[in-house]
Amino acid sequence: MAQVSQDGRTWLLSGPASSYALHVTDRDELVHLHWGPRITPADAEALAARPLPDDWPFESRLDGREEYPVEGGPRFVRPALSVRTADGRRGTEWTFDGHETDDGETGDGETGDGELRLRFRDGELTVTLHYRMRDDVVERWVTLHNRGPAVELLRADSATWTLPEREHWRLSQLHGRWAAESRLARSPLTYGEKVIGSRRGHTGHQHLPWVALDTDATEERGEVYGCALGWSGSWRVCVARLPDARVQITGGAGHDDSGLLMLGTGETYVTPVFAGLWSDGGFGGASRAWHAYQRTYVVPHADRDRPVLFNSWEATGFDISEERQRGLAARAAAMGVELFVVDDGWFGARTSDRAGLGDWTPNPDRFPGGLKPLADHVHGLGMQFGIWVEPEMVNPDSDLYRAHPDWVQFQPGRRRTEYRNQLVLNLARDDVREYLWEQLDALLSGTPVDYVKWDFNRCSTDAGWPDDPYPQRLWTDHVRGLYALLDRLRAAHPGVAFESCSGGGGRIDLGILSRTDQVWTSDNTDPLDRLAIQHGFSQLHPARVMAAWVTDSPNAMLNGRVSSLRFRFVGAMAGVLGVGGDLARWSEEELAEAREWVALYKEIRPVVQRGDLYRLRPPEGGLSAVQYVLGDETVVLACLQAQHYGEPVPALRLRGLDPEASYECRETGETYRGALLLHHGLRTGLRGDLDAAVVRLRRLRSGD
Repeated sequence: MAQVSQDGRTWLLSGPASSYALHVTDRDELVHLHWGPRITPADAEALAARPLPDDWPFESRLDGREEYPVEGGPRFVRPALSVRTADGRRGTEWTFDGHETDDGETGDGETGDGELRLRFRDGELTVTLHYRMRDDVVERWVTLHNRGPAVELLRADSATWTLPEREHWRLSQLHGRWAAESRLARSPLTYGEKVIGSRRGHTGHQHLPWVALDTDATEERGEVYGCALGWSGSWRVCVARLPDARVQITGGAGHDDSGLLMLGTGETYVTPVFAGLWSDGGFGGASRAWHAYQRTYVVPHADRDRPVLFNSWEATGFDISEERQRGLAARAAAMGVELFVVDDGWFGARTSDRAGLGDWTPNPDRFPGGLKPLADHVHGLGMQFGIWVEPEMVNPDSDLYRAHPDWVQFQPGRRRTEYRNQLVLNLARDDVREYLWEQLDALLSGTPVDYVKWDFNRCSTDAGWPDDPYPQRLWTDHVRGLYALLDRLRAAHPGVAFESCSGGGGRIDLGILSRTDQVWTSDNTDPLDRLAIQHGFSQLHPARVMAAWVTDSPNAMLNGRVSSLRFRFVGAMAGVLGVGGDLARWSEEELAEAREWVALYKEIRPVVQRGDLYRLRPPEGGLSAVQYVLGDETVVLACLQAQHYGEPVPALRLRGLDPEASYECRETGETYRGALLLHHGLRTGLRGDLDAAVVRLRRLRSGD
C-alpha cells in the first residue's frame, strides 16, 4: 500500500510489518524519511516537517539524507547518478516533475498496492525513480530517458538505501571463490566505504550481490536491514559510513565509473532492481522473508517442487556414449531418480574442453541417431530428460568460430585470452543471439528435453566490441541479450526447466533467478564443505532453488575426504536433491541405501522446498542443523562433524512450533510437547564423526 500526503510531496509505502517513507522539499530535494516498522501517514508528515541541518562550507545538509544522490551541487557522498553531456558538463540539476502510480493517477490519498513513480527532469533528461512494495520487500529501480543530444552515463545505480541513526553497525556479506562460494562474514562497519562487486562480466564467485546490516541482531531477534541486487553481469555495491556516522548503501550494474553507456536521443536506460528488506526477526526472520519473496514474486513456478536428478558428469567426464548413458539411466531410475541429465560432451567435436563449444548438434559417433533415442529411453524409464549447454561460449576449435571469429568479445590489436580454451560470444549482437536461438530452439524442438543446465565457465576478459564506438555498452547489453534469449526460449518451450550454472555458483542473483528454476550452488560437492556454503546461501536464497548433489567418496575433485552415504545424503537433502556419482561403481548395498534416502527425500521435499527455514546451529561448531516448517509438518536435518572428548551431542532447540501443541516423531513414534521442544530441545542420537540424521515431526490435531 502506498499513500500520498495532501500536498503530493510525501509518500509512504507499507507492507504487512514495515513502512518506507520519502519526501520532496520545496527546493526539490528528495530526502529519505523512514525505513523500518510500520508508521502512519501522520508519522511520515511529522518526519517531513523536521528541518534539515544547515549547510557548512565543509559538509552538506543532504549527505546521508538524500534518497538518490546525484553528482553536482552541495553533495560530497558517492553519487548514484553521474552524467556527462556532449559539451563536457557533468552533474545533475533536477526539478521535481510529479508522481504517478501504475494506474496513472496522481494527487491525494491512497494509491493502492502497485508501483510508485517519482519523475524529475534535468533539461531533456528525465529521471524516474520506481518503487514497488511486495510484502515487506521494497523493489527500487530507475529509468533514464533522454530527449536531447546524447549524454554519457558514467554511473546509474538502481538505488541508495539510507539507514536510521544507530551506533555500532555490523556488516554481513557473502564472499568466496570457485568451489568455496557463499561463505558468510560479519564485521563491524568502520568509517569510510566498503565496496564489493564483480568486474568479471557475470555475478561472480567472489561476492553475492547482497549485504545486511544490524547492530545487535541474533538469529531470531533484532533489526536487520538487507539489500539484494537483481543483475547477472558486472556490478558494484558500496556501503558507506559517513563522517557523521550515518550509513548509506548504493548499488547497481557496472564495475566502475569509467562509463556505463552512451544514451542517445530518444533512448531509454532501465537499471536492474535493487531490493531492500527490513525485519525485526533477526537474521532468520530476514532470511525467511527473502525466501518467501523469491518463491512468490521472483522464481518461475516456485510452487512446483523440483525433481530429484542424476547428472552424468562425474561418472563419465568427456568419455560419453549413448550406451554408457543408458546404463547409468537404468541405475538412476532404479534408485528413484526423476530427472536424468546428460552433461558436457554430447555435441560437436567435444571429446575434451578444447573443441566443440558453439556447435550444438549431437556428435554422430556418440549419438548416431541424435539425442532423441536416449531421451525416449529415459522417458520410458519414468524419468525426465535433461542436457547441459554453454551457449555463451565458443572454442576456437569449432565450426562456429571458424565461420564467425568476429562474434566473440575482443579488442582489436589485443590478444584474445582463452580461459578453459574458450572465448565469450558477444550476446549484445543481434546476429549472435539469433544464431543461438535457432540452434537451441531446434534442439529443444527436435528432442523431448525437459531440463537445460545452462553453464558459463569463464569470466569476461579483453571485452570489446569493435562495431560499438562506446564499448562499455557491451557489459550491459550482453546481460540484456542473455535475459532476452532465456525469455524467448522459455516462452517457446514452457515445459522446459532451466538451471543457472557458472562453474558452480558464479551466476546467482535475483535477475537470473527470475528466469531459471534453480541454480547450481557450487562445483564443490564435498559434504562437509557444503555445510558452510549452504549456510551462507540460505541467508538470502531459498532451498527451493539450491541444487545439492550426492557424489562419490572419497571426494575425487577436491580433497579425497571419505564420508558415509548417510552424511552425504542428509547434507544434500537441505536443498534440491541430486546425485552425481558414478553409479556403475556403487555396490548393490550402496544403491539400495541410496534408494531409501531418495524415497525419504520425496516425502520431506514439500517441507524443505516450500517451508520456512530455521537455522538451528551454524556449521562452525561440531553439530550443525537446519529445520523446515510447513503447516503441521516439521523436518530437521542434523549433521555432526566431529564429537570430541566423548562429550554428549547437544540437544537441538527447535523453532517455529506451537508451544501448546503435541508433535509426533515419524521415526520413533514418540510424542513431544511443543513447549519442551522449543525450550529443552530434541536429542538426535548422533555420535562420532560425520554422522547425520533426519527427524520428521507432525503436529497432532484433535482426533489424531
